[in-house]
Amino acid sequence: MAVRAMFPPGSRAIDFSQPPGEAALLSSDSLSWRIFKNPVSVLIGGITAVILELAEPAVRTGVWEHSSFRKDPLRRLQRTGLAAMMTVYGPRRTAESMIAGVVRRHERIAGTTPDGVAYHASDPELLDWVQATATFGFVTAYSRYASPLSEQEISQAFAEGAQTSRLYGAVNAPASADQWELLLERMLDRLEPSPIILEFLDIMRSRALLPRPLRSLQGLFVRGAVELVPPQIREHIGLKEKYVLRLGDVSLLRLLCAAADNTVLPSSPPAQACRRMGLPEDHLYGR
Repeated sequence: MAVRAMFPPGSRAIDFSQPPGEAALLSSDSLSWRIFKNPVSVLIGGITAVILELAEPAVRTGVWEHSSFRKDPLRRLQRTGLAAMMTVYGPRRTAESMIAGVVRRHERIAGTTPDGVAYHASDPELLDWVQATATFGFVTAYSRYASPLSEQEISQAFAEGAQTSRLYGAVNAPASADQWELLLERMLDRLEPSPIILEFLDIMRSRALLPRPLRSLQGLFVRGAVELVPPQIREHIGLKEKYVLRLGDVSLLRLLCAAADNTVLPSSPPAQACRRMGLPEDHLYGR
């Protein structure tokens, strides 16, 4: 029941098992199919990704001024979670249609940062950063807390992420771990601390985002997410001494992620997508 509650409600309203035989954007044997089946590590990695996104001033302004995050963070998280599930597990035509809608919305978002710098949500450089931080967050959370990934597997996950990122307009998103490190080095001087980052973390920690029995875990997930932010950035944006992991936190995170990684839910997007492809529901589990 707890693991089921972690999947975005929107994804449960869509039948990922239809139409039979229609492939997804990524192969059912891809590493992404294995990683995204774990709703706990996806949530933690998603928080990490948003921290990194909000550290970039243009992305931060666009997200904070043109989304419902402050007013309705739960709905925003649900939409983001549904987009992730559809990108990885959805039938190709449905996924491409959804992504095209996201691209159209981005084309209408533009403005100026508080420092007077113009930005546009469809700027390929900003899209590269957003897509790269998403891949980094999801992959690192899975590897750290669910099941360790080799360096080769991490690079493979970045390559798979770059493949789908191009549909969003991120034409130069890193396709390997080495390319991610180079992007991180180039971006470091552009990243900065902001009260908005702390506000975001407070929202994730204190708002009623999960079902009542799971809300006590939100602070744990936030601490686990902050821990995944590269140390040089964590210090640079002022999180080095905040949200530190407590005694026993890592063990509990690994226990929760391991449970999620081995729980087959017939109603979940990954299990439904496996059925669509003529595979057993447990195709992604116990590997």
